[in-house]
Amino acid sequence: MAPPLIQLKDIRLTFGGTPLLSGVELNVAPSERVCLIGRNGSGKSTLLKIAAGLVEPDGGMRFVQPGATVRYLPQEPDFGEHKTTLAYVESGLAPGDDQHQARYLLEQLGLTGEENPHSVSGGEARRAALAYVLAPSPDILLLDEPTNHLDLSTIEWLEQELDSRRSALVIISHDRRFLTNLSRSTAWLDRGRIKQIDRGFASFETWRDEVLAEEERDQHKLDRKIVDEEHWLRHGVSGRRKRNVKRLANLHTLRDQRRNYRGTAGTASLAAAEAEQSGKLVIEAKGVTKAYGERKIVENFSTRIQRGDRLGIIGPNGAGKTTLVNLLTGGMQPDSGTIRLGANLETATLDQHRESLDPKSTLAEALTGGRGDQIMVGGKPKHVVGYMKDFLFAQEQRGTPVEVLSGGERGRLMLARALAKPSNLLVLDEPTNDLDLETLDVLEEMLGDYDGTVILISHDRDFLDRVVTSVIAPEGNGKWVEYAGGYSDMLAQRGADLKRETAKAQAPAEKKEERPAAPASSAKRKLSFNEKHALETLPKKMETLQADIAKLQRVLDDPNLYTRDRKKFDDTSAAIAKAHEELSAAEERWLDLEMLREEIEQA
Repeated sequence: MAPPLIQLKDIRLTFGGTPLLSGVELNVAPSERVCLIGRNGSGKSTLLKIAAGLVEPDGGMRFVQPGATVRYLPQEPDFGEHKTTLAYVESGLAPGDDQHQARYLLEQLGLTGEENPHSVSGGEARRAALAYVLAPSPDILLLDEPTNHLDLSTIEWLEQELDSRRSALVIISHDRRFLTNLSRSTAWLDRGRIKQIDRGFASFETWRDEVLAEEERDQHKLDRKIVDEEHWLRHGVSGRRKRNVKRLANLHTLRDQRRNYRGTAGTASLAAAEAEQSGKLVIEAKGVTKAYGERKIVENFSTRIQRGDRLGIIGPNGAGKTTLVNLLTGGMQPDSGTIRLGANLETATLDQHRESLDPKSTLAEALTGGRGDQIMVGGKPKHVVGYMKDFLFAQEQRGTPVEVLSGGERGRLMLARALAKPSNLLVLDEPTNDLDLETLDVLEEMLGDYDGTVILISHDRDFLDRVVTSVIAPEGNGKWVEYAGGYSDMLAQRGADLKRETAKAQAPAEKKEERPAAPASSAKRKLSFNEKHALETLPKKMETLQADIAKLQRVLDDPNLYTRDRKKFDDTSAAIAKAHEELSAAEERWLDLEMLREEIEQA
């Protein structure tokens, strides 16, 4: 077995109070692909900075093989004094590195190299930082949320690029599909320690649940043992002093173990405050067109959104996703065509850019608007501390300035503000950014239980597959096409990935042979929202159809019906035939889904 390129041993770090890292061990071998998993605030980014040599731990040892090169991608890159993105990327190259890699990678990532790095968008900054760490072809790549602010086509390009390299990878990401396709081992940072398995992310959640279940059983046994020992202390003390003293010491040890046990962090309690039900028709667009100068953003687009639909909108940065949403929701008028909004619409919006957050305000002020200790949730007052706890904020964070919150905490804060407003239409722009996997699971469940309509802009392929009922994708020159199902269903219908085009010019893609993206089926298959909904509702539908058939059959059982009322006989015969067809189709659909569910559970 090859010696590790980088090794962390007994790493300890405390920022006051509970230790953040306590005895962390991590080994990364040549060409190894490690995904680093953990809750927001568990210390993942800090550990990656320690591995990069940027943070000094309180104790422990960091070892890097002599001569091995390490490159670290932070969540927020520092461009220093560089005037252009090309100068920034070239500054990361050593004398022996291929100088052409800087410009080549920038071009692949949709940048010219002439951009001012201090005035670029979040997505452009992330692409420049990726070029900076990739250009030297390092032995070890430490990547902290590499897919944040990237569009789907760039994520797929990055996935292929990393897969083709021999560099060892340590990746922090909330993108399940990205982790599943790239990782070969998993390091789980949980309550200050790391547990590691030689399997990729696809196996993580099953393994994690097994570990936590075993831990719960161990704690239950410990509790029972303490109860037994306390019963002995009260009722069974014998005259053998030496034995009693030893047993009493053991009881104190058991109590210390229980007292020092750090339980798992709680789960966010996300629930959208729902308004009165909207009309069945939510939005109808006919022949909508919008252009800026000669550039067409939306061209002759039509759609019909009904109550309960979950609509996903995807596409490259700059393709016009936000413009399309603004048109559909009435925030912007089209150049031509019509937008019809349904009755009784109450809209709540989550903006990915988070400009509405005042960095100097406290967490409590951001939730209450600076007005007292109460926040209106669904039209009813709730104490701000109780609402904070629903979104995994501690009471002590009430006075924390927004500017010092982590990316995940700011994401939860934006969700908290958006979900407090009563709504029957949720418009979510990149809601998954910076959220940990557990919070993503809860968000997915909340959207599944939401009775209203959802319009979702996202670059998270797995989240789209789990949540949406249809996907709208750009085809170029302002043309948008709606596909039934999630992201993987869209790919199957299109027969191709999204075209890679720059955000500014939407120039034609270069004519070069590209490797196909990793198939979506490589991720662990899960039932989509449509499939889960169908499994829940089809049995009731079948019962209703059977009851209708029985009722119609009783009408036909009348031997005199044909001669007495020929029209009623014909109508009833047609209705019973149609009901039989619907029942047969429902039974086949339910059987297919039930077999699929069993296959998934057994996989």
